[in-house]
Amino acid sequence: MDLNYSAEDEAFRATVRSFLDRHLPADLQQKVRAHRRLQREDYVRWHKIVAQQGWAAPAWPVEFGGPGWSAVQRHIWEEECARAGTPPILPFGVNMVAPVIMAFGNEAQKAHYLPRILNCDDWWCQGYSEPGAGSDLASLKTSAVRDGDHYIVNGQKTWTTLGQHADMIFCLVRTDPNVRKQEGISFLLIDMKTPGITVRPIIMLDEDHEVNEVFFDNVRVPVENLIGKENKGWTYAKYLLGHERTGIAAVGRSKRELLFLKKLALQQQKDGKPLLDDPAYAAKVANLEIELMALEVTVLRTIAQEEHAPGPQASLLKVRGSEIQQMLTELMLEALGPAALPFDAPYLEGETEHAAGGDNDAAPLAGYYFNFRKTSIYGGSNEIQKNIITQMILGL
Repeated sequence: MDLNYSAEDEAFRATVRSFLDRHLPADLQQKVRAHRRLQREDYVRWHKIVAQQGWAAPAWPVEFGGPGWSAVQRHIWEEECARAGTPPILPFGVNMVAPVIMAFGNEAQKAHYLPRILNCDDWWCQGYSEPGAGSDLASLKTSAVRDGDHYIVNGQKTWTTLGQHADMIFCLVRTDPNVRKQEGISFLLIDMKTPGITVRPIIMLDEDHEVNEVFFDNVRVPVENLIGKENKGWTYAKYLLGHERTGIAAVGRSKRELLFLKKLALQQQKDGKPLLDDPAYAAKVANLEIELMALEVTVLRTIAQEEHAPGPQASLLKVRGSEIQQMLTELMLEALGPAALPFDAPYLEGETEHAAGGDNDAAPLAGYYFNFRKTSIYGGSNEIQKNIITQMILGL
């Protein structure tokens, strides 16, 4: 298997770089590279710029508006976006619910929802986790009871990322409580403006409003918003999670953050020399870089197979990718030492141009560290992923 890029791949990379150089707004690039917080309009603005080019959904088939790229081209696109410092195209619509709609939705659902996802006319969020159903997702209790042409939904979802902005939520609901728990789940699309829905913020350790609780109190959802068949939602949920876990690897973003880490370590002094010259610290950075290179090769090996849907390899990529992201933030804090302690929320929110402590690089990193503790949990905890790897790949 040849893991080198072809001349055609490198020509494609040059095309992508040219596009990013010309169309990525400087203010968005600066926010991303400085680890400052993005607002709703930042995500939407970048999505619409990319959508106008026809590149907002790299993995979509041409028939639904995708660019028809190969797996290698999609990897190059993601890598170059990370290098340039673009806001992410949020995955909930494009990479998570859209593949489910394509694979299991009816023609009317495809015709209505997919163009709106592609153009970012709807902001989607995910209704999976509940207070008593996280890694054991099949234990969910949010119910949907059929009442004529509607389902009546009652229950609660939690850790709903950016749900405060959402127009739509894709939800796992229990439609049959009397069968094996995996067999009584359905997949519903719910308008967040429907009466009976309440969104309550969960403020994180970094003082950011990123996640939420969502409550459903006798929410009426049209039966036509059911994806596929009733009680078959667990199948669709697993299909979606495979797409989510593949994206969590985030090799391109980690490569960008590794460069930032090295810059940080060159700026910090130890015994009158740059910290990166300290053998002990340099060894940690070198080990991290080796691990990242190994992950990238594994990603390339996976995408070289041109799989139509992610397999259990997605769990492997999710585990190692999230661990590397956490290692990066740990080494950033280690480089800064006590300088990492100040926390400047106004700077992160863009209310001031300069951090109160005088170090713009240091100001976001304590919050950045705490925020990345979650990567080994969302998308299915790493412990669960290791079970999947053991059973599905190693056959144990």
